[in-house]
Amino acid sequence: MNLKRRCAAAAAVLAVAATGLVCVQATAEATQPAPATGSRAGKCPTLTVSPGWYGDNRARLQKMIDTYGRCGDGSHQGAAKPVAAFDWDNTVIKNDVGDATMFWLLRNSKIRTPRGADWHSTSRYLTDPAAKALAKACPATGATLPTRRDTDCADEIASVYSEGTTTGGDAAFAGIDHRRMEPQYAWLAQLTRGWSTRQVKGFAAAARKENLAAPVGTEQQVGTGKFTGWVRYYDQQRDLIRTLGKAGFDVYVVSASPEPVAEVWAKSVGVDARHTIGIRNVTAHGKLTARLAGCGTVKDGDDSMITYIDGKRCWINQEVYGVRGAAAEKVQPAHKRQVFAAGDSDTDISFLRDATALRLVLNRNKNELMCRAYDNGDGRWLVNPMFIEPKGRLAKPYPCASTGYTERDGKEGPVRRTDGSVIPDQKDTVHGS
Repeated sequence: MNLKRRCAAAAAVLAVAATGLVCVQATAEATQPAPATGSRAGKCPTLTVSPGWYGDNRARLQKMIDTYGRCGDGSHQGAAKPVAAFDWDNTVIKNDVGDATMFWLLRNSKIRTPRGADWHSTSRYLTDPAAKALAKACPATGATLPTRRDTDCADEIASVYSEGTTTGGDAAFAGIDHRRMEPQYAWLAQLTRGWSTRQVKGFAAAARKENLAAPVGTEQQVGTGKFTGWVRYYDQQRDLIRTLGKAGFDVYVVSASPEPVAEVWAKSVGVDARHTIGIRNVTAHGKLTARLAGCGTVKDGDDSMITYIDGKRCWINQEVYGVRGAAAEKVQPAHKRQVFAAGDSDTDISFLRDATALRLVLNRNKNELMCRAYDNGDGRWLVNPMFIEPKGRLAKPYPCASTGYTERDGKEGPVRRTDGSVIPDQKDTVHGS
């Protein structure tokens, strides 16, 4: 076995030291040697939910907990606590709490009329055709839009949010950095303008109650359309978060949903508001505005970076590790990175790659994420089918060598490793039946 393969194999079991090899990777996925697991490992908090885990994923997660947790003999190179970071939508829960909240707002007429009836004021990336379509469908008739009964207005907003196009098929957003911003996600946060954080949490709580009570498979009507109307927590992820917390990990949720919304949902798995990071509005006079808080070199109100792909890295560096300015946008030394990360989508790529011990991926057939996870260059990627309604095997290999990567300008290209080499197309091997 050559040196590269031996290093990868050693990393896969978190036992580099035992191999007698020295494996150095000056990359975003470089990892420090794992602390040795001591005799106290048997007293470590233990994962209790077994069904749903693929292969040896549960065992490897438990070994990580035993190694890095409070009962292990080692420490995470100076960090007060090892950090575990979770994406939220379709990672800790099935379906999307941002969607649940948006559809609740529309069904209950809780979206305020844009300032000056100008829809451009809701997003600097909104195109002229979209602004005109929204103005036509949603004439200003009061403080809030009557989307509960006005199906034309509800349909137009739902289309711009869900599809990124008007009901007439025109592109709704343009001019973004595709590695930092998803304007549809941001738009939900921006449409909460005029409400207080407390009020938005109330809306999210009402949507949460409805979606948890709805039977699996429920569709809800919004305007004239039908949309997913149910959400469920994953028992396996609840268990993992609980066990990590008991073992002394600092557990964070990093979501591309509005922060007040994510806080309402994360509370039920034991993650408090201080450990929940989402899209954050700038506030004025106690109310949310349509402007967004910035990170790194992005100033508040610039609205060009949210908790999305590279933005998630920035927000973790800034909010968890206190890194400011341009440095927050860059990969940090190993002792200033999360030990563990979990995600399900290309939006999670950067903060997953930064994790130094293990990276859990729920397979939703997302090209770049699955290319990197299956390539598994350092042996620390874990792929698991979704715990509820897992997707079946993708019929064709992931197009890693051609179109798996989304460039900043939105163009597609090959997925490259940190050394510049192209990841070959990958077969889908971990999936539902």
